[in-house]
Amino acid sequence: MYSINCKGRLMNFNRPQLMGIINCTPDSFYAGNRHLGEDILPVAQKHVEAGATMLDIGGQSTRPGSARISAEEEAQRVSAAIRLIRNTYPDIVISVDTFYGIVAEQAVEAGADLINDVTGASIDPLILQVAGRMQVPYILTHLKGNLDTMQVAPHYDNLLSEMLTYFIEKIRQCEENGIKDIIIDLGFGFGKTLAHNYKIMAELETFHLLNRPLLVGVSRKSMVQKLLNVEASEALNGTTILHTYALQKGAHILRVHDVKEAMEVIKIREKLVSASTNQ
Repeated sequence: MYSINCKGRLMNFNRPQLMGIINCTPDSFYAGNRHLGEDILPVAQKHVEAGATMLDIGGQSTRPGSARISAEEEAQRVSAAIRLIRNTYPDIVISVDTFYGIVAEQAVEAGADLINDVTGASIDPLILQVAGRMQVPYILTHLKGNLDTMQVAPHYDNLLSEMLTYFIEKIRQCEENGIKDIIIDLGFGFGKTLAHNYKIMAELETFHLLNRPLLVGVSRKSMVQKLLNVEASEALNGTTILHTYALQKGAHILRVHDVKEAMEVIKIREKLVSASTNQ
């Protein structure tokens, strides 16, 4: 079973882990998850009490077409939030969601335990050096294209094969930079059509070939909204179905807006597994 070293604390994945999302932004795609200043602590409390073992703190929206802010402004947002949360919840694992090396470095200094880079170091390759030098785990995301153009007619000749090739090369780069713990994020919605997203989910077990923990981030995303013709605010039920399926396929981490509901999925699935093995 996999484990990662978070600044000397070992996190294992004998049980699926829940990563609660906290966006310190005014323009997150899901309006229910836009938080700034002291408003962050009640959200962190809600996530932790519902069962999150990880909190992912982001200061810049990565939805297609979103406006970019400077690394300096982003660093101020996330570092302040991380200090608040770390002081209140000293044992929670904190992830910083950024693609800038300088933001990642300041966030780790402020108390973050791992780096979540949705660009696979394509915007700022120095982020790999930061993760390696500071000896923190790195979440490696699959992204085709760039954040501005990724959803403009993305095309693959062989989706799963191309993704595996991407991850193998990126893992090599991570290891060359001294990164020891790598988590694989399949990048749902990052350079994928609706069909691509569901193909990846349907064959999620393919990515166990990489021999790394798998993170699934589908919470309230467009793959739910578009298929069911609902807004993000109405996408919880569809998200829950995808979470159930992802766990059946062996996902190790669910990155979620709604921790309570995701924990219910984990508990019910565990009960079913237990019932099926008991005579």
